[in-house]
Amino acid sequence: MLNSMKNNMNNTIKHLAWGSALFLSLTGIGFAADVAGKPVKVDTVQNQVLASTTDLNATLYSRSHIPITAGVSGKLERIAEPGEYVDKGGLLVSLDLVPLQLRQAEQQAQIKREQINLAYLKKELSRLEQLSLTKATSQFQLDQTRSKYELASADLDIAQLKLKQVDDQLSRAVLKAPFAGVVTERIVRAGADVNRGDVLLKLLDTQNLEARLYIPIKYLAYVNKGDELRMSASDKSVFGVVFAKIPRADPRSQTFEVRLSIPQSLNNFWAAGQLVRVTVPTQAAKKGLTVHRDALILRKDGTYVVKIDAQNKVTRLLVKVGQGDKERVTINGELEHGDKVAIRGAERLSDGETVVVQ
Repeated sequence: MLNSMKNNMNNTIKHLAWGSALFLSLTGIGFAADVAGKPVKVDTVQNQVLASTTDLNATLYSRSHIPITAGVSGKLERIAEPGEYVDKGGLLVSLDLVPLQLRQAEQQAQIKREQINLAYLKKELSRLEQLSLTKATSQFQLDQTRSKYELASADLDIAQLKLKQVDDQLSRAVLKAPFAGVVTERIVRAGADVNRGDVLLKLLDTQNLEARLYIPIKYLAYVNKGDELRMSASDKSVFGVVFAKIPRADPRSQTFEVRLSIPQSLNNFWAAGQLVRVTVPTQAAKKGLTVHRDALILRKDGTYVVKIDAQNKVTRLLVKVGQGDKERVTINGELEHGDKVAIRGAERLSDGETVVVQ
């Protein structure tokens, strides 16, 4: 029994020793952390041009989404299917060419006939002109032959023009894509008879997109042609250039239209008809000192930022906040370009504290 009591006392002493060691270890870690300083994340004060902004929805459109119409009347032999991609100059529609080819052959034969007739009359006119020098032919016969020759020459010109018309119709019986794109809609099917001007299909240019944005008229002065505005959608963000500004307000919505170009690198991610977010300036841009929005500490008595000096010492400064965008705001206070301010871990810091910059 005595041995059992000794063993229990030894175990108790060991547990107390381990507990004391663990407590001292944790206390030492906390003490070391206090000595080193609280961790903070910092950002740099920057002198830059900044304007207040707002986000608006814009809709993507293709630069070209056009109906393809029949150039001549005839029977459809081939027409592109919806969803089919066609390169520029690729075949979209072809009509039955046989009727036009027969007219072409007929007109070529007519031209040959007119040429033969004209050659005969030319020789006859030349012969009569020689005879008229010796008074061996009448003036009436000479004038009549000259008239027939001139009429035959005009008939040849008409026949050649008709051949050109047939050639033009043949060229328009085969419709090629004016630009690379995708067929979005097919109106008629192969085998149908169509008339000139009938809409056959619709072709969408997928390579050249634009964003159409309607902005409140009160911001008219802050958006101009050539400006770059940030656009975002589908986890993609890019700057688009304003290539058209239409300063005419819609009477109902009191908005004006702006169009922005879309980089072709986004063609695989964005599509016509999609909504995108566009960041639009709502004030004139001004140059001034700016800080990240996360640097602002809002209190009842004002707005503060925490400046971190070269020795990692803390100084809390009262600032006046001006205009800004999503990430940064302009400020007035005892700060200079290049100063470091805390953007994480600043809320509980006091003047004179030492911090660890992460």
